[in-house]
Amino acid sequence: MSSQSVQTAAPLASNDALAAAQNSKGRRYLQLALLVLAAGAIYPILYLRQVYQPTMLEVFHITDSQLGYLYSSLGTIFLLSYLPSGWLADRIAPRLLICFSLIATGALGLWYSTAPSFSMLMLIFGGWGLSTGLTFWAAVIKRVNMIAGKDEQGRFFGLLDGGRGLIEAMLATIAITLFAWITQTRGEPVAVGFRMVVYLYAFLCIALGVLLALVKDQSGAQEATGHAADDAPGHGEPGGATRQRNNVLVDLATLAKIPELWLVAAIVFCGYQVFWATYSFSAYLHEGEVGLSVVMAGTITTLKLWMRPIGGIGGGFLGDRYSKISVLVIALFLAALSLVGLMAAPRIASHVLLVVLVLFIGILTYAIRGLYWSLLDRCNVPAATMGLAIGLISVLGYSPDVFLPLINGYLTQTFPGVFGYQLYFGYVAVMAAAGGVAGLALRNMLKRKEGV
Repeated sequence: MSSQSVQTAAPLASNDALAAAQNSKGRRYLQLALLVLAAGAIYPILYLRQVYQPTMLEVFHITDSQLGYLYSSLGTIFLLSYLPSGWLADRIAPRLLICFSLIATGALGLWYSTAPSFSMLMLIFGGWGLSTGLTFWAAVIKRVNMIAGKDEQGRFFGLLDGGRGLIEAMLATIAITLFAWITQTRGEPVAVGFRMVVYLYAFLCIALGVLLALVKDQSGAQEATGHAADDAPGHGEPGGATRQRNNVLVDLATLAKIPELWLVAAIVFCGYQVFWATYSFSAYLHEGEVGLSVVMAGTITTLKLWMRPIGGIGGGFLGDRYSKISVLVIALFLAALSLVGLMAAPRIASHVLLVVLVLFIGILTYAIRGLYWSLLDRCNVPAATMGLAIGLISVLGYSPDVFLPLINGYLTQTFPGVFGYQLYFGYVAVMAAAGGVAGLALRNMLKRKEGV
């Protein structure tokens, strides 16, 4: 071949490579968008208490303690599901798991809309624990980890949490507007407004599940990151070959020897409790000494949901630009201080200042959620056991799902009014600070290992 032909072929090969890389990047972001849509639609129906807690108590004729039992049962199912969820995510195509989860969650939501008895509510929440814990959670986290490049982990997980937050905020805004129109403009009972809100979320989940079942994954073979398509056998493994399935106990023993995993689990454990505190904002702001109406308190907490895209996406990009761990540590310590400030809400005369404080906590909370899973990339977890690692961290990190609702219910019922919520927020503030300390320990450990 002549030198001129070689010179002509080189730019063509370079252009083809560039086009292939851009096409792969587009496919990866399309898959991320689908994951964001699924995650943003499936969880709000489980946690309507963050906006409608007083209404739920009235509609279902239950107490604060009984509401705590419902969420504790949900958390218990989550806790039991996380490890099997990771095991499933290593063996079944995430798309299939996600479709099933959406349809099952929506179907349970239709039952929920009938305001069944407390015993039936326990069954519904248990079912939700399986449909969003066992078959959904690890599949989503593993898939994002697979499609993100090594230097994109922060932004991809930030986009996941921030993007799903945007979906949740849009849906919550539509829902609270619908609720206010039905209950205030039309003068219908709150039970009717709440039922319409549940219908909104339930039918959306079912529709998305059907849609995703009909739309095949667009990535045919190998991603730019070197991972196979999630519908391919042995996806996530070199060359698409099916690896030998090790004993789960052996894999767990291998993961247990990675000290960074334990610190990441501690950070998730502490940071997740900050997120749990936001569920009580609406009820706290509605208490007598704060004195906001149900709709006003719900509107403020709905506005807080709009901070999720800002906190999640902003925190993810800041983490990639500077340091994921450092940004996370700062957010945890600021969250601790802000929760202490929220305890003084009854003495804050300005509602504007109160709104600003709630929104600031929202930004910090979602920055924390958007960043802590991105730390997994620094733990040197074998690709073949990534799903199991996600399950292991989830068991430990999300264990507050079991006991935190009970603590909340006990404190708010034993110490009625704002004082019970102040004690609760004080406890969570301490946990946030502990998470900051765990983050500092992880940063020091990684610096020593990497010789920085």
